[in-house]
Amino acid sequence: MAEPEPRGLKARRLAILRRRKPSATYRPFETLFHPLLVKAGGVTRLVPSPSAIHTPNADIPLQDAQHLVCPVQINLAQRINKFFEAANRILPDKGLLMICCEVIHHRRQRFLNRYPAGLGHVLYAFDFVLNRVFPKLPGFKTLYFKTPLGRYRVVSETEILGRLVCCGFDLVSRREQGGLVYLAAQKSREPTYDNHPTFGPLCRLRRSGYQGKEIKVYKLRTMHPYSEYLQEYVYQTQSLHENGKFKEDFRVTSWGRFCRKVWLDEVPMLLNWIKGDLKLVGVRPLSAHYLSLYPDDLKELRKRHKPGLLPPYYADLPKSLEEIVESERRYLLAREKAPLRTDANYFFRVLANIVLRGARSA
Repeated sequence: MAEPEPRGLKARRLAILRRRKPSATYRPFETLFHPLLVKAGGVTRLVPSPSAIHTPNADIPLQDAQHLVCPVQINLAQRINKFFEAANRILPDKGLLMICCEVIHHRRQRFLNRYPAGLGHVLYAFDFVLNRVFPKLPGFKTLYFKTPLGRYRVVSETEILGRLVCCGFDLVSRREQGGLVYLAAQKSREPTYDNHPTFGPLCRLRRSGYQGKEIKVYKLRTMHPYSEYLQEYVYQTQSLHENGKFKEDFRVTSWGRFCRKVWLDEVPMLLNWIKGDLKLVGVRPLSAHYLSLYPDDLKELRKRHKPGLLPPYYADLPKSLEEIVESERRYLLAREKAPLRTDANYFFRVLANIVLRGARSA
């Protein structure tokens, strides 16, 4: 006769059996992404929590999963990217990761609905500073994640999308239900493992410099964190504005629009000028993706010249990407013949357009 099973072990096994049954928290995923899962086929596994993916457990098999579902809000993950990277290692190519999160505007609305008028705004402002601003300040980040606060951050949808792309996923479906955003992302490559994303208020952006060497351009962050990873996604889904930038760039924050309007975001670039990465007048230092839109001859021509703080854009005020390309080509060819005269000419034209005509890049 077998010995009676210890009570603690029995209770644990019953809990495991309950987890194997269809979970109420899984049902929204099943409903919202049913056509996607049917089309993809394969085995779908439930990850009880973001931390569970790091803990080997024979009762929660994940290694045979073609798709993963995490029903717990991703805000509760202390290390969001570590969870996404672990999911990337488990999933095969084109495997799906399905998550949910409470984003900024939903969180704000929850505070306003829950508390009386006025009090809700005050409490939300306190919550925003504590759980959104503090984690991004140097020195506070480490302290924040050592406290329970580090398990329920305020995040934007843009940041979550950028983190997914950074960790090797592409968005394939998005839904909203019950104050949460549900995302289905497909594994398409290995993670980037970026230890220095645009996270704090002062960011360093990777740009192409003199002779094609990568430089780090200083700027005040006007976009949500990890926005740099969404540049190709925005290009594919949004059209370019007449100034050569994206027409409706959801990555830019409301504070960022104000900073761009009054040039605050570009003030830190003076550090690059002092370091010698930039000169006063010159073509814009471009990201790798934006530079890829340029013709090959202009790419080579750009390599022979140092980028600058004041681009020829403000002198010619082009209306399209094609006109921007021609504007830069004219400037660079003229500068090769007469460097000082060309820079002086463009400097005063730029100054006149900015001061008298209020020229802006965004």
